Amino acid sequence: MTRLEILVAAAAVAFVIAIPLFGSEYLVGFVFTTFLFVGMAYGWNLISGYTAYVSFGQVSFFGIGAYTVAILVTKLSFEWPLAVLVGAVAAAALAVPLGWAMLRLRGPYFALGMLGFVQVLQMVASAWTRLTNGGEGIYLPPAGSLRALYFGSAFLVAVGIAATSSIDRSAFGLRLRSIGEDEIAAEAMGVDTTRAKLLAFVIASAFPAVAGGLYAFRLSYVDPASAFPGSYEVQVILMAIFGGAGTVFGPLVGGVLLSTLGEALWARFAELHLFLFGLIIVVVLRYMPEGLIPRLRRLAASAAASGRKAAAR
Repeated sequence: MTRLEILVAAAAVAFVIAIPLFGSEYLVGFVFTTFLFVGMAYGWNLISGYTAYVSFGQVSFFGIGAYTVAILVTKLSFEWPLAVLVGAVAAAALAVPLGWAMLRLRGPYFALGMLGFVQVLQMVASAWTRLTNGGEGIYLPPAGSLRALYFGSAFLVAVGIAATSSIDRSAFGLRLRSIGEDEIAAEAMGVDTTRAKLLAFVIASAFPAVAGGLYAFRLSYVDPASAFPGSYEVQVILMAIFGGAGTVFGPLVGGVLLSTLGEALWARFAELHLFLFGLIIVVVLRYMPEGLIPRLRRLAASAAASGRKAAAR
């Protein structure tokens, strides 16, 4: 890392730590929710941004994490940090057979298959009343302090950045990119595409599971509708694409910008904020389909090339 990057990272860490110490309850809650979405976006980015297997079912792991925490806390008296960790392990364990089956599908068939899996889980949660209380849901004890959950969400984002950065610079990341570019060619070059996709799918499942567990404890209630919200899936995908899918900081940049923009529009234009928010997203994705970070990199490279030409003259 350069000195500038170190200073920026240190300033960001200091800012994140200062928010729960000096910020209002509203600000802490807003940043907590933003971090949950960013963490989920990092999970989606790993499987969809790198391999181009677009998933509409990451929210299924969100629900698994939420229900695992609710059941362990209410029925077995687990502490929430341990329950969240168990939820992530449960999601990863389920992702192994699920990924083995689903990743044999390609293109829209994989997306539709994952979308269908979400509906199956929602029906199971509604019907399995002995475990989930069905439509009545599960009530959790109120969270004692939002600040503890806040730091849990911040840690989730930090893990997402670190894991994505490590994978991005590794041979594993190169294999994932080769799958996204041309899976048949990658197989011809000797890449074990099945193993690479499955490993990425399993790692990606843990992020929404942790987010779901934290969200459940914050909400103090879990039912099928709150555990498998389709709108969250759309928001997470937009964040990753807006910032730049397949990049290290794309989910973070896209998540922070979209959350802040949505909140500002809601505060200023309460009746029109959804329309304006959607319009801005459509315009940005229309003219920057690759996302903000790749676009900025391209502009910086172009400016640097122009500067070198001018200096050569």
